[in-house]
Amino acid sequence: MTVKIAHTAELQAFFEEAAGFSNDLGSTRLKTIVLRVLQDAARLIEDLDITDAEFWKAVDYLNRLGDRSEAGLLVAGLGIEHFLDLLQDAKDAQAGLSGGTPRTIEGPLYVAGAPLCEGTCRMDDGSEEGSATVMFLEGRVFDLHGEPLAGATVDLWHANTRGTYSFFDPSQSEFNLRRRIVTDAQGRYRARSIVPSGYGCDPRGPTQECLNLLGRHGQRPAHVHFFISAPGHRHLTTQINLAGDRYLWDDFAYATREGLVGEVTFREDGARGVAGRYAELNFDFRLQPATDAAAERRSARPRALQEA
Repeated sequence: MTVKIAHTAELQAFFEEAAGFSNDLGSTRLKTIVLRVLQDAARLIEDLDITDAEFWKAVDYLNRLGDRSEAGLLVAGLGIEHFLDLLQDAKDAQAGLSGGTPRTIEGPLYVAGAPLCEGTCRMDDGSEEGSATVMFLEGRVFDLHGEPLAGATVDLWHANTRGTYSFFDPSQSEFNLRRRIVTDAQGRYRARSIVPSGYGCDPRGPTQECLNLLGRHGQRPAHVHFFISAPGHRHLTTQINLAGDRYLWDDFAYATREGLVGEVTFREDGARGVAGRYAELNFDFRLQPATDAAAERRSARPRALQEA
Protein backbone atom coordinates (compact mmCIF):
# COMPACT_ATOMS: atom_id res chain seq x y z
CA MET A 1 0.00 0.00 0.00
CA THR A 2 1.34 3.43 -0.99
CA VAL A 3 1.87 5.81 1.94
CA LYS A 4 0.70 9.40 1.37
CA ILE A 5 1.89 12.17 3.70
CA ALA A 6 2.56 15.12 1.34
CA HIS A 7 -0.89 16.61 1.92
CA THR A 8 -0.90 16.35 5.70
CA ALA A 9 -1.02 19.48 7.84
CA GLU A 10 2.11 18.38 9.69
CA LEU A 11 4.20 18.13 6.52
CA GLN A 12 2.85 21.42 5.15
CA ALA A 13 3.87 23.12 8.40
CA PHE A 14 7.30 21.52 8.12
CA PHE A 15 7.77 22.81 4.56
CA GLU A 16 6.67 26.29 5.60
CA GLU A 17 9.37 26.21 8.25
CA ALA A 18 11.96 24.97 5.73
CA ALA A 19 10.95 27.77 3.33
CA GLY A 20 11.54 30.40 6.00
CA PHE A 21 7.97 31.45 6.77
CA SER A 22 8.66 31.26 10.50
CA ASN A 23 10.89 34.34 10.33
CA ASP A 24 10.59 37.91 9.02
CA LEU A 25 13.96 37.93 7.23
CA GLY A 26 14.87 37.29 3.61
CA SER A 27 12.68 37.43 0.51
CA THR A 28 8.97 36.74 0.74
CA ARG A 29 8.86 36.11 -3.01
CA LEU A 30 11.61 33.47 -2.82
CA LYS A 31 9.99 31.87 0.21
CA THR A 32 6.74 31.49 -1.72
CA ILE A 33 8.55 29.92 -4.69
CA VAL A 34 10.62 27.56 -2.53
CA LEU A 35 7.51 26.44 -0.64
CA ARG A 36 5.78 25.58 -3.90
CA VAL A 37 8.86 23.68 -5.12
CA LEU A 38 9.00 21.67 -1.89
CA GLN A 39 5.28 20.90 -1.99
CA ASP A 40 5.29 19.89 -5.66
CA ALA A 41 8.49 17.84 -5.26
CA ALA A 42 6.98 15.91 -2.35
CA ARG A 43 3.82 15.17 -4.33
CA LEU A 44 5.87 14.10 -7.35
CA ILE A 45 7.91 11.70 -5.21
CA GLU A 46 4.74 10.21 -3.76
CA ASP A 47 2.62 10.10 -6.90
CA LEU A 48 5.32 8.47 -9.07
CA ASP A 49 6.73 6.37 -6.22
CA ILE A 50 10.23 7.76 -6.77
CA THR A 51 12.82 5.49 -5.15
CA ASP A 52 15.73 6.69 -3.04
CA ALA A 53 18.11 5.56 -5.80
CA GLU A 54 16.19 7.56 -8.42
CA PHE A 55 16.09 10.63 -6.20
CA TRP A 56 19.82 10.67 -5.45
CA LYS A 57 20.65 9.92 -9.08
CA ALA A 58 18.68 13.06 -9.97
CA VAL A 59 20.65 15.06 -7.40
CA ASP A 60 23.90 13.77 -8.89
CA TYR A 61 22.63 14.70 -12.36
CA LEU A 62 21.95 18.29 -11.25
CA ASN A 63 25.48 18.49 -9.82
CA ARG A 64 26.94 17.32 -13.13
CA LEU A 65 24.68 19.64 -15.10
CA GLY A 66 25.98 22.59 -13.07
CA ASP A 67 29.60 21.48 -13.40
CA ARG A 68 29.20 21.59 -17.17
CA SER A 69 27.21 24.86 -17.16
CA GLU A 70 24.51 23.14 -19.23
CA ALA A 71 21.41 24.17 -17.29
CA GLY A 72 20.59 26.80 -19.94
CA LEU A 73 20.96 24.17 -22.64
CA LEU A 74 18.71 21.70 -20.86
CA VAL A 75 15.86 24.19 -20.27
CA ALA A 76 15.93 24.93 -24.00
CA GLY A 77 15.99 21.22 -24.87
CA LEU A 78 13.07 20.41 -22.59
CA GLY A 79 11.00 23.19 -24.16
CA ILE A 80 10.84 25.35 -21.04
CA GLU A 81 12.45 28.36 -22.74
CA HIS A 82 10.01 28.00 -25.63
CA PHE A 83 7.17 27.81 -23.08
CA LEU A 84 8.27 31.21 -21.72
CA ASP A 85 7.86 32.64 -25.24
CA LEU A 86 4.43 31.05 -25.62
CA LEU A 87 3.40 32.41 -22.23
CA GLN A 88 4.53 35.92 -23.18
CA ASP A 89 2.68 35.60 -26.51
CA ALA A 90 -0.48 34.77 -24.58
CA LYS A 91 0.03 37.69 -22.22
CA ASP A 92 0.55 40.00 -25.22
CA ALA A 93 -2.65 38.75 -26.85
CA GLN A 94 -4.58 39.37 -23.65
CA ALA A 95 -3.15 42.90 -23.47
CA GLY A 96 -3.95 43.60 -27.13
CA LEU A 97 -0.29 43.76 -28.19
CA SER A 98 0.29 42.31 -31.65
CA GLY A 99 2.33 42.63 -34.80
CA GLY A 100 6.02 42.77 -35.50
CA THR A 101 8.67 40.10 -35.85
CA PRO A 102 8.03 37.04 -33.68
CA ARG A 103 10.14 36.43 -30.62
CA THR A 104 11.97 33.19 -29.98
CA ILE A 105 14.46 31.83 -27.49
CA GLU A 106 17.74 33.56 -26.66
CA GLY A 107 19.65 30.40 -25.81
CA PRO A 108 22.61 30.28 -23.42
CA LEU A 109 25.44 31.59 -25.61
CA TYR A 110 25.11 35.39 -25.70
CA VAL A 111 28.12 37.47 -24.67
CA ALA A 112 27.71 41.17 -23.90
CA GLY A 113 30.04 43.90 -25.12
CA ALA A 114 30.58 42.95 -28.77
CA PRO A 115 32.20 45.66 -30.94
CA LEU A 116 29.79 48.43 -31.92
CA CYS A 117 29.65 49.37 -35.61
CA GLU A 118 27.83 52.05 -37.58
CA GLY A 119 25.65 50.67 -40.37
CA THR A 120 27.98 47.93 -41.58
CA CYS A 121 30.64 45.58 -40.31
CA ARG A 122 32.61 42.41 -40.84
CA MET A 123 31.85 39.79 -38.20
CA ASP A 124 34.38 37.02 -38.82
CA ASP A 125 38.10 37.23 -38.10
CA GLY A 126 39.17 35.47 -41.30
CA SER A 127 40.33 32.32 -39.53
CA GLU A 128 38.05 30.12 -41.65
CA GLU A 129 38.82 31.82 -44.94
CA GLY A 130 39.06 29.22 -47.66
CA SER A 131 36.85 26.74 -45.84
CA ALA A 132 33.82 28.84 -44.85
CA THR A 133 31.33 30.33 -47.31
CA VAL A 134 31.21 34.12 -47.13
CA MET A 135 27.75 35.37 -46.21
CA PHE A 136 26.35 38.88 -46.69
CA LEU A 137 23.62 39.43 -44.12
CA GLU A 138 21.56 42.59 -44.36
CA GLY A 139 18.13 44.05 -43.84
CA ARG A 140 16.20 46.89 -42.28
CA VAL A 141 14.50 47.62 -38.97
CA PHE A 142 11.01 49.14 -39.15
CA ASP A 143 8.25 50.12 -36.78
CA LEU A 144 4.78 48.61 -37.15
CA HIS A 145 3.79 51.34 -39.63
CA GLY A 146 6.65 50.48 -41.98
CA GLU A 147 8.75 53.49 -41.06
CA PRO A 148 12.49 52.75 -40.90
CA LEU A 149 14.12 53.03 -37.48
CA ALA A 150 17.42 54.86 -37.71
CA GLY A 151 19.75 54.37 -34.76
CA ALA A 152 18.36 50.98 -33.78
CA THR A 153 20.90 48.52 -32.38
CA VAL A 154 21.14 45.12 -34.04
CA ASP A 155 23.09 42.86 -31.69
CA LEU A 156 23.81 39.58 -33.45
CA TRP A 157 25.85 36.45 -32.90
CA HIS A 158 26.21 33.02 -34.48
CA ALA A 159 28.36 29.89 -34.62
CA ASN A 160 31.28 29.13 -36.91
CA THR A 161 31.46 26.26 -39.41
CA ARG A 162 32.07 23.79 -36.57
CA GLY A 163 28.98 24.90 -34.69
CA THR A 164 30.90 26.55 -31.85
CA TYR A 165 30.74 30.08 -30.45
CA SER A 166 33.51 32.49 -29.49
CA PHE A 167 34.11 32.93 -25.75
CA PHE A 168 32.76 29.43 -25.11
CA ASP A 169 35.21 28.02 -27.68
CA PRO A 170 38.67 29.23 -26.58
CA SER A 171 40.17 28.48 -30.00
CA GLN A 172 38.26 31.44 -31.48
CA SER A 173 39.33 35.07 -31.21
CA GLU A 174 37.50 37.43 -28.88
CA PHE A 175 34.05 38.39 -30.18
CA ASN A 176 34.49 36.41 -33.41
CA LEU A 177 31.09 36.32 -35.14
CA ARG A 178 29.61 38.75 -32.62
CA ARG A 179 28.78 42.38 -33.41
CA ARG A 180 26.43 45.24 -32.60
CA ILE A 181 25.34 47.31 -35.58
CA VAL A 182 23.63 50.71 -35.34
CA THR A 183 21.21 51.09 -38.25
CA ASP A 184 21.69 53.94 -40.74
CA ALA A 185 19.19 56.64 -41.73
CA GLN A 186 17.18 54.07 -43.72
CA GLY A 187 17.10 51.65 -40.80
CA ARG A 188 19.52 49.36 -42.59
CA TYR A 189 22.14 47.04 -41.13
CA ARG A 190 24.77 45.20 -43.16
CA ALA A 191 27.24 42.51 -42.14
CA ARG A 192 29.79 40.40 -43.92
CA SER A 193 30.16 37.08 -42.14
CA ILE A 194 30.26 33.36 -42.91
CA VAL A 195 27.49 30.80 -43.28
CA PRO A 196 27.12 29.26 -39.80
CA SER A 197 26.70 25.61 -39.02
CA GLY A 198 24.09 24.14 -36.76
CA TYR A 199 25.34 22.30 -33.72
CA GLY A 200 24.57 19.40 -31.44
CA CYS A 201 24.78 18.92 -27.71
CA ASP A 202 28.01 17.35 -26.49
CA PRO A 203 27.33 13.61 -26.82
CA ARG A 204 29.16 13.08 -23.52
CA GLY A 205 27.34 15.89 -21.69
CA PRO A 206 24.43 15.69 -19.24
CA THR A 207 21.95 17.40 -21.59
CA GLN A 208 22.42 14.76 -24.28
CA GLU A 209 22.34 12.09 -21.56
CA CYS A 210 18.84 13.23 -20.65
CA LEU A 211 17.75 13.52 -24.28
CA ASN A 212 19.00 9.99 -24.97
CA LEU A 213 16.76 8.67 -22.21
CA LEU A 214 13.86 10.57 -23.80
CA GLY A 215 14.67 9.06 -27.20
CA ARG A 216 15.49 12.49 -28.66
CA HIS A 217 18.38 14.02 -30.61
CA GLY A 218 20.16 17.19 -29.54
CA GLN A 219 20.67 18.93 -32.89
CA ARG A 220 19.98 22.53 -33.89
CA PRO A 221 19.66 23.98 -37.41
CA ALA A 222 22.02 26.69 -38.62
CA HIS A 223 20.79 30.01 -37.22
CA VAL A 224 21.69 33.60 -36.35
CA HIS A 225 20.70 35.14 -33.02
CA PHE A 226 19.46 38.73 -32.66
CA PHE A 227 18.69 41.32 -30.04
CA ILE A 228 16.99 44.30 -31.70
CA SER A 229 16.41 47.50 -29.75
CA ALA A 230 15.43 51.09 -30.54
CA PRO A 231 14.32 54.03 -28.39
CA GLY A 232 10.57 54.01 -27.83
CA HIS A 233 10.23 50.43 -29.06
CA ARG A 234 9.95 47.08 -27.45
CA HIS A 235 13.12 45.03 -27.24
CA LEU A 236 13.06 41.95 -29.46
CA THR A 237 14.89 38.69 -28.79
CA THR A 238 14.75 36.42 -31.80
CA GLN A 239 16.75 34.37 -34.29
CA ILE A 240 16.75 33.54 -37.98
CA ASN A 241 16.84 29.83 -38.77
CA LEU A 242 18.27 29.03 -42.18
CA ALA A 243 16.01 27.44 -44.78
CA GLY A 244 17.11 24.08 -46.17
CA ASP A 245 18.69 22.80 -42.97
CA ARG A 246 17.59 19.24 -42.19
CA TYR A 247 16.79 20.26 -38.59
CA LEU A 248 14.89 23.43 -39.52
CA TRP A 249 11.57 22.10 -38.18
CA ASP A 250 13.16 19.47 -35.94
CA ASP A 251 15.14 21.79 -33.67
CA PHE A 252 15.80 20.18 -30.30
CA ALA A 253 15.49 23.65 -28.69
CA TYR A 254 12.12 24.44 -30.37
CA ALA A 255 13.33 27.84 -31.61
CA THR A 256 12.08 27.72 -35.22
CA ARG A 257 8.83 29.65 -35.65
CA GLU A 258 6.77 30.83 -38.61
CA GLY A 259 8.14 34.15 -39.80
CA LEU A 260 11.70 33.41 -38.65
CA VAL A 261 13.01 31.32 -41.53
CA GLY A 262 15.74 33.00 -43.59
CA GLU A 263 16.12 32.14 -47.25
CA VAL A 264 19.78 31.94 -48.22
CA THR A 265 20.70 32.62 -51.84
CA PHE A 266 24.02 31.31 -53.12
CA ARG A 267 25.79 33.13 -55.95
CA GLU A 268 29.03 32.88 -57.86
CA ASP A 269 29.10 36.01 -59.96
CA GLY A 270 31.83 38.12 -58.39
CA ALA A 271 29.37 40.96 -57.81
CA ARG A 272 30.29 41.26 -54.13
CA GLY A 273 34.02 41.23 -54.75
CA VAL A 274 34.30 37.66 -53.50
CA ALA A 275 35.99 35.01 -55.59
CA GLY A 276 33.89 31.88 -55.89
CA ARG A 277 30.67 30.98 -54.13
CA TYR A 278 29.08 33.28 -51.56
CA ALA A 279 25.73 33.57 -49.81
CA GLU A 280 23.19 36.37 -49.34
CA LEU A 281 20.60 36.54 -46.60
CA ASN A 282 18.15 39.44 -46.34
CA PHE A 283 15.93 39.78 -43.31
CA ASP A 284 13.90 42.73 -42.04
CA PHE A 285 12.62 43.27 -38.49
CA ARG A 286 9.54 45.08 -37.24
CA LEU A 287 9.36 46.33 -33.67
CA GLN A 288 6.33 46.99 -31.52
CA PRO A 289 6.08 50.30 -29.65
CA ALA A 290 7.17 50.12 -26.02
CA THR A 291 4.44 50.45 -23.43
CA ASP A 292 6.98 51.66 -20.84
CA ALA A 293 10.71 52.19 -20.44
CA ALA A 294 11.26 48.67 -19.10
CA ALA A 295 9.92 47.18 -22.35
CA GLU A 296 12.78 48.80 -24.27
CA ARG A 297 15.35 46.70 -22.42
CA ARG A 298 16.18 43.02 -22.70
CA SER A 299 15.52 40.73 -19.76
CA ALA A 300 17.88 40.84 -16.79
CA ARG A 301 18.84 37.15 -16.94
CA PRO A 302 22.49 36.49 -16.02
CA ARG A 303 24.76 36.33 -19.08
CA ALA A 304 28.45 35.97 -19.86
CA LEU A 305 30.48 39.19 -19.60
CA GLN A 306 27.64 41.33 -18.28
CA GLU A 307 27.75 44.95 -19.35
CA ALA A 308 28.09 47.55 -16.59
